[in-house]
Amino acid sequence: MSGFRPVPSRYPSIDAAGGPSGARVRQVGLPSASRLRSTYARADFADAFSVDLPDAASHDVEVLARHVFAQPAAWVAMLLRIRDGLVRPFGIRSTAGLRAGGGDRINFFRVFARHDGEIIIGEDDAHLDFRVSLLVQPASQGQPRRLTVTTLVFYNRLLGRAYIALILPFHRRVVRAALDRARQRGWPAR
Repeated sequence: MSGFRPVPSRYPSIDAAGGPSGARVRQVGLPSASRLRSTYARADFADAFSVDLPDAASHDVEVLARHVFAQPAAWVAMLLRIRDGLVRPFGIRSTAGLRAGGGDRINFFRVFARHDGEIIIGEDDAHLDFRVSLLVQPASQGQPRRLTVTTLVFYNRLLGRAYIALILPFHRRVVRAALDRARQRGWPAR
C-alpha cells in the first residue's frame, strides 16, 4: 500500500473540534466488523470516526446515514462549492453532477450495498474510487451502540493522490462535523 496509511486504533480519540480523548466523536481504528475489511490492505487511504448512539436511536443504518448526510453545516456546503469549482478543469465530477447521475443515492453518494447494520456508499471515478461504510456496532462490554463511519480511497491515477492530499485536512473535519451535527440535531428514533 502506498501513500496514506490506515489509522491504527492505538491513536488517541479526537472530538469534533479536534480535542482530546473522551469527546463525543472519536477517530478510531478500522472496524473489523465492516464488510469492507477485506479491502483495507489495498486502500491508499483509510480512516474511521465513531459516535455513541443513544438507546432510543433508530437501529436502521440507512435512516442514520440519511440523517448524517441530510443537513451539512453551512461551512461544509461552502467547501463543497469551492471544491466543485476547483476540480471542474480536471474533469472530476461536481456534487451536482453526481446527484444528477441518478440511481440509488444518499445525498450525492451512490449506494453500493445494504446489509444488516451497515450501508456502503461511495463513488467510482477516473481519478479515484472511494467507499464509505456506515456501521452500527452493538453495545458490548459496558459500551453503548456506536455508529462508525469508515472511508477508504483507492487511487486510479496520480490525480487521485493529489486530490486526496488537497482535501485530506477538510475530509477529517467534515466527517467529524457531520457526525457531531447529527448527534446535536438528535438521532432519529426507532
